Amino acid sequence: MATTYSVDPAEPDAPYLLFWQERHLATLTTLRPDGTPHVVPVGVTYDPDARLARVIANRSSAKVRNVLTAGPEGTPAAVCQVEGRRWATLEGRARVRTEPERVAEAERRYAERYGRHPSPNPSRVVIEIALERAMGRG
Repeated sequence: MATTYSVDPAEPDAPYLLFWQERHLATLTTLRPDGTPHVVPVGVTYDPDARLARVIANRSSAKVRNVLTAGPEGTPAAVCQVEGRRWATLEGRARVRTEPERVAEAERRYAERYGRHPSPNPSRVVIEIALERAMGRG
């Protein structure tokens, strides 16, 4: 019998949620226009109540360009973190948000998780991933 590591992204169990609250770097995978994966290290926050993962980014970054190129419907994306035998992946549709209140919320959550406020950046945006799937072992 196969082992399943599926998690409800809106109702994760306590160990899974705790793993996403601890200070870990993650990777963000977006798709380039040619369909190949672009994987970069990021800080990410997980909000199960809103079913969102948030990544703050510079408007001119490749990850932001990849998401914007996909158009208003967004693009498939995933964030993943690993530590030893613990791992967690969140998947969904990524969209770039520029509204000041959304960027501020992403910065607040980043500061809460990583213990430091991001430096001011007038070119900051937030990549929001509307979560459809989660998996892992927290």
